[in-house]
Amino acid sequence: MHDWSADFAALFSLQGLIGLITLSILEIILGIDNIIFISIAVNKLPVSQQKKARTLGLTLALVVRSILLFFIGWIAGLKEAIFHVGDYGVSGKSLILISGGIFLLIKTWQEIIEKIYTDTDEIETKSKGKNTFNAIILQIIIIDFVFSFDSILAAVGVSGIVVIMISAVVISMLLMILFSGLVADFINKNQGIKMIALTFLLVIGGILLAEGLIDCYNFSVPLEKHIELNKNYAYIALGFALLIEMFNMKEKAVKRKKDLGL
Repeated sequence: MHDWSADFAALFSLQGLIGLITLSILEIILGIDNIIFISIAVNKLPVSQQKKARTLGLTLALVVRSILLFFIGWIAGLKEAIFHVGDYGVSGKSLILISGGIFLLIKTWQEIIEKIYTDTDEIETKSKGKNTFNAIILQIIIIDFVFSFDSILAAVGVSGIVVIMISAVVISMLLMILFSGLVADFINKNQGIKMIALTFLLVIGGILLAEGLIDCYNFSVPLEKHIELNKNYAYIALGFALLIEMFNMKEKAVKRKKDLGL
């Protein structure tokens, strides 16, 4: 039986509170790709349904991650090979990462092609006519499940205390729900930012696919030769690209004022 009293005692200690703050910040950073996908996906819906879809999508992510925290043993078991293809092992984790990566790559590539070759007004007319609320929520659930594994593994790495992990997930998700509308409006109103966000999702899809394949490869070599993929470079690249686009937006705003004689 899990000792919840010990968990709560640890939560309200100084070390526990520091761990909670650290893990909450980490969960928000790891949730960036999730909130970007949700923001772009719900833009396919009529304006009246977008806020509801964003809130429901992030609430589902919160529920999924909280439930998975109670099944740490099951998640650990997903790291074991289900079957082998030659020397390479295929685990439940690699199957989830590979399928999730392929799904994200296909969906994001479709969005990029549509954005490049279709007029903006035409995109809105077509997409908001053919996309249903349930279809968008289903896509969000799939991505929530895939992204939840990174979130859970990070939580376990920082704190092994279930109450602290759940509290951090709840805090990060509530903050993302609170600010998701602002993020979505900012992405969808600025086409340069939207293309950066789509490219970032394309990179994340590639990373998920690569992580799945690397996981298969690691079964064929000793532990000391295992390869680990560092995703931090993707977030650094995103920050750098956003900084450049901010300068571009500022330059355009200044030139527009000069042209108008303001």
